[in-house]
Amino acid sequence: MAKDAPAERMKRKDYEKELGKLQVELCHLQDYVRENKLRVIVLFEGRDAAGKGGTIKAITEKVSPRVFRVVALPAPSDREKTQLFFQRYMEKFPAGGEIVIFDRSWYNRAGVEYVMGFCTPAEHERFLNLCPQMETYLIDGGIILIKIWLEVGMEEQERRFNARIDDPVRQWKLSPMDIGSYRRWYDYSRARDLMLKATSTEVAPWYIIRSDDKRRARLNCIAHLLGAISYKRIKKDKIKLPKRSKKGRYDDQASLKGMNFVAERY
Repeated sequence: MAKDAPAERMKRKDYEKELGKLQVELCHLQDYVRENKLRVIVLFEGRDAAGKGGTIKAITEKVSPRVFRVVALPAPSDREKTQLFFQRYMEKFPAGGEIVIFDRSWYNRAGVEYVMGFCTPAEHERFLNLCPQMETYLIDGGIILIKIWLEVGMEEQERRFNARIDDPVRQWKLSPMDIGSYRRWYDYSRARDLMLKATSTEVAPWYIIRSDDKRRARLNCIAHLLGAISYKRIKKDKIKLPKRSKKGRYDDQASLKGMNFVAERY
């Protein structure tokens, strides 16, 4: 039987129309989270070039960075390597009224650390055994945990890597780890499957989103996020600007004469 033809990639106009609607709902979600002091963690994992950064940007573009905080930790320092494995991630956990988005998370141990040999097989096995217990503890403590895996195909990943090589504004996205992940595609596939089997639990399941079409993936991800948190629109009084006080009135533009202004080149 012939395979179904791949879906046509979403057009920008349709994408932006739907994205605008979803971003309005994200603002309503933000109000509800802040009003009710909810604590939310969203994990983004997936292969390199799967579209994590673009999806996170679409989520956070129209909301407050004081509510939606993005955490993208660098490689651990020598000091952090001596800490409990989860310690440096817990420092970034949300307080009441916050949504913390991890652009890669403690699941580095199940992926890049395991595949590239930065942890021992015993440390990897210990992580897979203990991680569900730790996440159950978080959820029992009142944290809403949402785990998302973006799955990109082999050919699409190669296309995106080549685009980064040829584009100076995206070359910074290519690291030695990216090149290593490209070469070890099947090692990462096996590591992914071990991770999903061990850590997709009833209380903290993984949700997989195919991301060969970035636009569809972003919309599907935001729609899933909105559906994963029960929220209502918060009724707010309409804001009305007060009249400006004319007390102490003076020419506040004249006082700027002689100051250093940036040249208006555009």
